[in-house]
Amino acid sequence: MKFIVSSSVLLKNLQALSGVLNPSNTLPILDDFLFELKDKTLQITASDLETTMTVTVPLTMSEEPGIITIPAKILLDTLKTFTDIPITFTINVENMGVEISAGEGKYKLSGHKSDEYPQTPLLENATSLSINSSILVSAFNKTIFATGNDELRPVMSGVFCELTPDDITFVATDAHKLVRYRRTDAKSENSVSFILPKKPLNQLKNILLGDDFPVKIEYDQTNALFEFENVTLICRLIDGKYPNYEAVIPTENPNVLITNRSILLNTIKRIAIFANQSTHQVRFKISGQELILSAEDIDFSNEATERLSCNYEGEDMEIGFNSRFFQEMLNNIDNEDVRIEMSAPNRAGLILPVDNENKDEDILMLVMPVMLNQ
Repeated sequence: MKFIVSSSVLLKNLQALSGVLNPSNTLPILDDFLFELKDKTLQITASDLETTMTVTVPLTMSEEPGIITIPAKILLDTLKTFTDIPITFTINVENMGVEISAGEGKYKLSGHKSDEYPQTPLLENATSLSINSSILVSAFNKTIFATGNDELRPVMSGVFCELTPDDITFVATDAHKLVRYRRTDAKSENSVSFILPKKPLNQLKNILLGDDFPVKIEYDQTNALFEFENVTLICRLIDGKYPNYEAVIPTENPNVLITNRSILLNTIKRIAIFANQSTHQVRFKISGQELILSAEDIDFSNEATERLSCNYEGEDMEIGFNSRFFQEMLNNIDNEDVRIEMSAPNRAGLILPVDNENKDEDILMLVMPVMLNQ
């Protein structure tokens, strides 16, 4: 088994794959990449049992097809030191010896038999659709941060996808904050829903950046498959029923505040430094066309107050929010102004972009209030 490949092309592909690998694995074989050489193409796979990702790498030359697993860390560390040069892999499939020749250097390491490597899952009776990569990147960016980490509620650790003939909706919540991201320029023939885990979505988000191209998505009862360019990623869906998120979105919100997003974000960042470091509570006091933001940490005698002008319609009110959650939400809205809708100090507040230029995009963010210290 022998092939010649560009070091930079190989490194780029292996780095894309490496996000799938876990730092500690119960199966030692999962610390390896699976190399499969067939008909002038090299397929390389990484897996953590839940997610399996494969890339196809172009070769300069190849002979004698074969299959082997190669330890990922030593291979990545070696490739990082090369400039862009052709490198030759010569693999003895009898003793699993791997020899890498690059310029004047020769490097030897031991591979492993592929028998123990997990089989790539096959989808049964799969349904497929195609979505542009830019839509997926935007959807993942704007929802992943709102997912939960509670092991007792695994359904909330992923992103809920709802496909209908009218639109596609992505939802994430951890019970303190919620994001609903909807696109009307992507549709599915049938109505279906499933929960995608966070890790493969982070992996996809990083490698889909750049050019806009179609991504083929296939799914069945157990797995979802994403296929684009030279990459295939299959992940196991999270099993369980997602909470009825629509029920927690308040519909009657007579108190509406409109203000500049970046000014509000920077003000909250400053005020939050003086907040209690366990509750991160920031107080919003709104009256007339004025918003007063304040925070205090009684234990350290720290306090801060800042005044902002705003456009406000509604009754005077005081409401407390977790500053971290609020910053995350404002960071994930691209518009110049935001609209904050509220009904009462003990009810959730909604954050919405004002004058969204993309008419196909509908984004709603919800944040639960925190009890104010009187």
